[in-house]
Amino acid sequence: MKSIELHEDNGLHTYLLVMETGDEAFSLITSFAEEQNITAATMTAIGACCRVTLGYFDPDFGDYREREFEEQLEIASCMGDIAMDDGKPALHAHIVLGRHDFSALAGHLQKIEVFPTMEVVITEVPAYLKKKLHRETGLTLIAPDKSRDGKTR
Repeated sequence: MKSIELHEDNGLHTYLLVMETGDEAFSLITSFAEEQNITAATMTAIGACCRVTLGYFDPDFGDYREREFEEQLEIASCMGDIAMDDGKPALHAHIVLGRHDFSALAGHLQKIEVFPTMEVVITEVPAYLKKKLHRETGLTLIAPDKSRDGKTR
């Protein structure tokens, strides 16, 4: 993975991460956010992959059902956010993937092996986002909190 800072304004940064063949992008994005002390951000990505694990939250099951796909796929859309969970940045992303027959797969991104590239833009937002346990589902979800400037949003 290669990275560059594209923009900085008043302590908020925009980064470009370029993933390479074989990179496991989900963990690299999460590690990058931790290294840069990112507490709140949006994330978008495009590219392609050869292996991906998707999740689908099943309320009857009370957890994510996962499925791995091992085939060449185009990343048609990937978006998400980064928020603090138990003191560390946590990535939450959804992805739409195009197949060779022009059909699509979609779901909650769990893991993704890049082939040949994946371009990720991370944009910090002026807030401190924190996840809290949602008792009804057992998931940790973003709970509105105070921004970096102390104002409630």
